[in-house]
Amino acid sequence: MKLCSGVFDPEELSALGRLYDGAVDALPPSMRSPENCAAIAKLILERTAAGEAELARLANLLITLSPEG
Repeated sequence: MKLCSGVFDPEELSALGRLYDGAVDALPPSMRSPENCAAIAKLILERTAAGEAELARLANLLITLSPEG
């Protein structure tokens, strides 16, 4: 995933959305507060800005934490 001046193409947005949804779904319902959801979104965007390798590490972590993973 490439970062171009903070603009993402539709496929990248879709992938980031799936990553976000998976992270939120991995949380117990009691932890799905607006604050926690915002923190997850911020973390995903920060890791994306840091580069593909960082985002891949985050994705692997979320897969590990997922109840379905």
